[in-house]
Amino acid sequence: MSHARGWGGAVALVSLLMDGHDAEARARGVQCGDTLTQHTKLTRDLSCPGTDAPALRVAGPGVVLDLGGHTVRRTGPEMGDSQGIVVEANGTVRNGTIRGFRWGYVLDSGANDVRLHELSFMDNGTAVYHRGGHARLLITNSRMHGNAIGMSSEFDAATGDFDIRSSLFTGNGRVMFVDAHNVDALDSTFTSNENVIECFNGALRFRSSTLAMNTAVGSLAFDPGGGFDFCSELRFENTLIANNTALAPPEAPAWGPFRFVMRGSWVFNNGSGLHVLSRTVYLEGNTFWDNAGGLTLGDLPEFEPLPLTGIVRGNHFLRNGSDGLRVLEPGTPTVVGNTALSNTGWGLHAPTAYDAGGNVARGNGAGGCEGISCSSF
Repeated sequence: MSHARGWGGAVALVSLLMDGHDAEARARGVQCGDTLTQHTKLTRDLSCPGTDAPALRVAGPGVVLDLGGHTVRRTGPEMGDSQGIVVEANGTVRNGTIRGFRWGYVLDSGANDVRLHELSFMDNGTAVYHRGGHARLLITNSRMHGNAIGMSSEFDAATGDFDIRSSLFTGNGRVMFVDAHNVDALDSTFTSNENVIECFNGALRFRSSTLAMNTAVGSLAFDPGGGFDFCSELRFENTLIANNTALAPPEAPAWGPFRFVMRGSWVFNNGSGLHVLSRTVYLEGNTFWDNAGGLTLGDLPEFEPLPLTGIVRGNHFLRNGSDGLRVLEPGTPTVVGNTALSNTGWGLHAPTAYDAGGNVARGNGAGGCEGISCSSF
């Protein structure tokens, strides 16, 4: 029986080695424009012309395309409608760089669950583009730098989830254009981008992440005419938002998600205050410190406005320009256990809010509290 096991192991080893040699041979033979239906590992860079045809097309289910640390790049002066890697079946692309295409990585409607791992996207028009269908894209340990847009999708044709893990986004024009997708970013960093978020019809969640030194953190417009220009939810958990030129761009100075959640996060030294218009909010255990303005909460400009409700609990508003917290009438959130110190305006200005007690304010320029009771200690 031991001899049989040994013979079986030898056959398996020979088969594995032969498969490896075949894969290597396939990799050496990969050319621009090829369609891949088997696992492939590149052994050299690919420089492909900027034509409408993809540099590589992945069509086999479960295929792993390993770039082997190499670069798939566009050549020629014109970006045109060039495409880098187009994926039409579930699988993984990993370990390399995609550079210079109009669309770097394109997920087509034939796939619904794909992974991008240890990839660098550089100088593309759009780094990752979801062209059609419902799908989940898992992006891990990757980097996007110098792209006009990091992630986007075809309007009214693509839905699903962007799950981002341990990735870096720096020097991009707009990191993500969110239409009908749910975005969940964990342990990721967004720095020195022109705009991190533009949300038209989706939901975003940032967990244990950093958004710093961007020109703007987000543009979250709300269409009062009842169109699609709104985010269903924006959520920050244990996240640092610091040293950004502004939290919202001047042409869209207020965020307008239906639901806004922030827990255990730091909003520090930003060049503007945070203005949020929403139906419901949940803010707990956050610190707003040394920003050009504090936090302002108000109702969405809907055709039939609903007064803002929710919880504002256990937050610290410290040394901000203007008010620490301002709740615009007729909003009625519950305000409880917050601390406002040394803001240039009011500490807590919330004349229509529900006062649940325990609020503290002192050393604020315009006064401690308006509409709710506060102690000095």
